[in-house]
Amino acid sequence: MTDKLKPLREQIDAIDAQILDLLNRRARLAQEVGHVKAETMAPVFRPEREAQVLRGVAERNPGPMGSGELQTIFREIMSACRSLEKRVTVAYLGPVGTFTEQAVYKQFGSAVEALPCASIDEVFRAAEAGTADFGVVPIENSSEGAVNRTLDLLMQTSLIISGEVAIDVHHSLMTKSGAMEGVGVICAHSQALAQCQAWLNVHYPNIERRAVASNAEAARMAGLDPAMAAIASEMAGRQYQLGVVQAHIQDDAHNRTRFAVIGHLQTTPSGADQTSLVLAVPNKAGAMYQLLAPLARHGVSMSRFESRPARLGSWEYYFYVDVVGHARDGAVALALAELKSNAAFFKVLGSYPVSL
Repeated sequence: MTDKLKPLREQIDAIDAQILDLLNRRARLAQEVGHVKAETMAPVFRPEREAQVLRGVAERNPGPMGSGELQTIFREIMSACRSLEKRVTVAYLGPVGTFTEQAVYKQFGSAVEALPCASIDEVFRAAEAGTADFGVVPIENSSEGAVNRTLDLLMQTSLIISGEVAIDVHHSLMTKSGAMEGVGVICAHSQALAQCQAWLNVHYPNIERRAVASNAEAARMAGLDPAMAAIASEMAGRQYQLGVVQAHIQDDAHNRTRFAVIGHLQTTPSGADQTSLVLAVPNKAGAMYQLLAPLARHGVSMSRFESRPARLGSWEYYFYVDVVGHARDGAVALALAELKSNAAFFKVLGSYPVSL
């Protein structure tokens, strides 16, 4: 076996040497790009450019490596090269071990400064104040729908959505001992408790359920108190030295959460984009139909529609709408201009590359 492996390993070593040389050549070019950006005050992170690179990797991939695995490798290469220009700071809903932290690394790669925040409000404040270059916040879950606090803050902020990240969400029930003996309360974020409700009703219907700021905070608390169980990711469990009682307890096997990347960056078209809006309609018959008619007239598809109370003491609502395409695309631009003229309230939250 050794005789057969030796020449193969020698070939691998030679290829590794070529890869190392190419990576450093790429890094030097990235440094030159950084110098040009510095002269023009251009942003270091361009999500539309990175999305184009990652799509190109998938399109050109002949195999046998999977496109997803190759995109992960290229994302880390771009992250490492970007950090030679500037190490980007990204605020997220903490503490360490949350799904939002996973979303940060999926979007930006690992060569970033990840800044955990105690609440979604704090993530917005960090990005608004410039403490962080970007923030990452949950915006929608496939089982439980919109994250309302994020929607409300998007209404009020001057920040722009410059990207989205979608990740699979697998919840595990964990305790300090890895067993449920002596456990009197199960803690998790309210969304996670809702996403695991049916499973909990069957297996632990009589144990108190307590909502906390995040699943990772629940894991941290369970790591300190043997009478407490947490619903969280296994990454959070490892962070706080918990044992898994039961993995994958979410009611929906295909449970996914979408996260928004927020900041001051306005992206240019990447070729596969989405635009998010907030609208309100005049209080008259047929107003909603008239408001949305321009989308159909210009052939613009609507991919999401959520409503939130306006909180004005009357039965009025704001509507959160996602449409396919960038605000600078011809048909989308025409449709948005008509929407704005018809709406009682109109705000573009951002145009950004769709999640890979």
